[in-house]
Amino acid sequence: MIAVNDRTTSNERVIGLDRAHVFHSWSAQAGLAPLVITGGSGCRAWDDEGTAYLDFSSQLINLNIGHQHPVVTAAIAEQAAVLTTVAPAAANLTRGEAAKRIVARAPERFEKVFFTNGGADANENAIRLARLHTGRDKVLSTYRSYHGNTGAAIVATGDWRRMPNEFARGHVHFWGPYLYRSEFWATTPEQESERALQHLERLIQGEGPATIAAVLLETVPGTAGILLPPPGYLAGVRELCDRYGIVLILDEVMAGFGRTGRWFAFDGYDVVPDLITFAKGVNSGYVPVGGVVISDEIAAEFDDVVFPGGLTYSGHPLAMASIVAAQDAMANEGIVDNAARIGADVLGPALHELAQKHPIIGEVRGEGVFWAIELVADRQTREPLAPAVMARIKSELMARRLLAITQDNRIHVVPPCIVTDDEVAEAVVVYDEVLGLLA
Repeated sequence: MIAVNDRTTSNERVIGLDRAHVFHSWSAQAGLAPLVITGGSGCRAWDDEGTAYLDFSSQLINLNIGHQHPVVTAAIAEQAAVLTTVAPAAANLTRGEAAKRIVARAPERFEKVFFTNGGADANENAIRLARLHTGRDKVLSTYRSYHGNTGAAIVATGDWRRMPNEFARGHVHFWGPYLYRSEFWATTPEQESERALQHLERLIQGEGPATIAAVLLETVPGTAGILLPPPGYLAGVRELCDRYGIVLILDEVMAGFGRTGRWFAFDGYDVVPDLITFAKGVNSGYVPVGGVVISDEIAAEFDDVVFPGGLTYSGHPLAMASIVAAQDAMANEGIVDNAARIGADVLGPALHELAQKHPIIGEVRGEGVFWAIELVADRQTREPLAPAVMARIKSELMARRLLAITQDNRIHVVPPCIVTDDEVAEAVVVYDEVLGLLA
């Protein structure tokens, strides 16, 4: 038997085992050529043959604290030596400490956390809570969204991945704000906000307010393009939910815990939801975990009524230890503040300079370490760059040892929150060079 920590192997052997036995997500299997990642530290990762990459993907936009943070890896090892697993019905100190740290970042009147295995089932259980709370069925979410790949979460998702998976009931989609490609003929952020809110209210009225349990929104839609909400939009959605007795769920799975330069993204948008979902950045994905932060009003309903939901690994001790350590390290080391500074003073200005230089860039948008470069064939028509050209861009970035996320006609610039000024400068040189090839 080969030990799991055997490092005498090669990229060829790793790929051989992968192609023989691993079934990959969101992929046609036959033509895959997966990248080998064997180790990492901070903002860098490497393969079995020593080729190192600067990671500006944060893997799947979850590695907020960077690869192999020693405080977090030590905490996981310590917990493994004490207690590797415990049933969710038990009380456990590490679980309580993890929940305490999460609610400390939430607004007032949020004191309870339901732990899940990841972001998808966090959204799944938030939908369940909203339906039980209201006695209603429908869930409204935007077309430009991604909420996970479980039953209700994937149907709440707006993009193409929903369509082969539409088995859950009661989901209705609407258009959210996106001024660069406005569905509302808007020319200013204020117009986009006003008209998007009018569109949502008309949908609520058309569907029947008494049938709608929840509006589910990513605070900042991530996979759909790092779409910062325009002024007043989220506050306006909150007002509509209050007016019609609808639960507001904000999905902070990707945007939360430092990604926007704030602990929760919604802290910058004058809004307090009823339910908050999280995963990814809460522990940088070191151990699978997610959860729902529940408002006191909704939590109190289950004081004397059974909540009909549960997971074998809810509040798993190794995941809980990783949350405690990650949250403490992020606070003690000023990691969220670093993300805010990098976005405002280093990364944002550098990307805007690239936009001035390269006509292929239609728009740059973002905050913290959460940015998108939208690429176009023509700035006047805003025609998206063709898939074949985007594939070349991804290949050229990889050839220069930069791990990047490309989505549709965009490059998502999403390094760990610990990224340094020098690492940003290094990545920007690569973006500049690759985009220059297409001039």
